[in-house]
Amino acid sequence: MSDQTRANRARETAKLLIRRTLQRADLEIGRGSYAGRLVRTLESRGIDTVLDVGANVGQYATLTRSAGFTGRIISCEPLSGAFGELTRRASRDDAWTAFNVAVGAQPGEAMINVAANSFSSSIRGMTDAHLRTAPGSRFVASETVPVTTVAEIAAAHGVDPARTLLKIDTQGFEGEVLQGAGALVGELAAVQLELSFVELYDGQLLFDELVGAMARDGYRIQQLEPGISDPDGRMLQVDGLFVRLADD
Repeated sequence: MSDQTRANRARETAKLLIRRTLQRADLEIGRGSYAGRLVRTLESRGIDTVLDVGANVGQYATLTRSAGFTGRIISCEPLSGAFGELTRRASRDDAWTAFNVAVGAQPGEAMINVAANSFSSSIRGMTDAHLRTAPGSRFVASETVPVTTVAEIAAAHGVDPARTLLKIDTQGFEGEVLQGAGALVGELAAVQLELSFVELYDGQLLFDELVGAMARDGYRIQQLEPGISDPDGRMLQVDGLFVRLADD
C-alpha cells in the first residue's frame, strides 16, 4: 500500500468519525444557518407537513425541529438498522411518524445496497467517482425492502400537498420518487432534492436534468446548500430547495 493510499484512507476514516459524532449531536457542518432559512421558508409559505423520504436515522427531522418547525413529519426509511434508531427518535414526538419503507416510482419490492456508513445506501449501484471520494461509503450488504409511492403516502395520511414539503434524500433515486408522486408534483408547496453535478450512482439524474424538470413543473430554486466535494475541492453535490412559482 502506497503512502498516498494510506493517507487517503486515514483522511476518510477521520471524516467519517467526525460526521458520525456530529450526527449524534444532530448537527452537520454548515447546516445550522441552512435549517434556519429552511424553517423561515416553511413558515412564510404556510407549510405544516414535511414528508421526509430517505430519513436514515432522522437527522433531517431532528434538524428542522431544532430550528423551530412544529408541524407534522412523516419519515420513510427502508434500512432495518437505521429504522430502529429512527423509530426511537420519532417515538418521543407526537407529531412525527416513521415507516420502514422505500419510496419509488411504483409499489412493490426492491433490493437496496447497504453502505458501510448507512447514509450512502442506495437502490442504485455506486460509481467509482463516489468510491474514490468516499471509500467509507462502499456497499457491504443488501436488503430486500417494500416500496411505496409519494402518492400512496399522501392519500393514506391525508397530506395536503399545498401545505407540504417533500424532502428526497435517496442517493440517486430522486427521479423515481418524483415519478411516484404523479400529479402531486406541481401541487406540493416545496420540494428538496439532492442535486449531483457528476454521476455518483449509476444512471442517476444530474443537476441540470432535475433543475430543468422542476422548472417545467412550476418551481424555482429557493436556496442551495453545499454537499460533498472531492479531495481536490470540486463540488460534487448540493441540496436544492425548490418552491412553487405560483405561491410567490
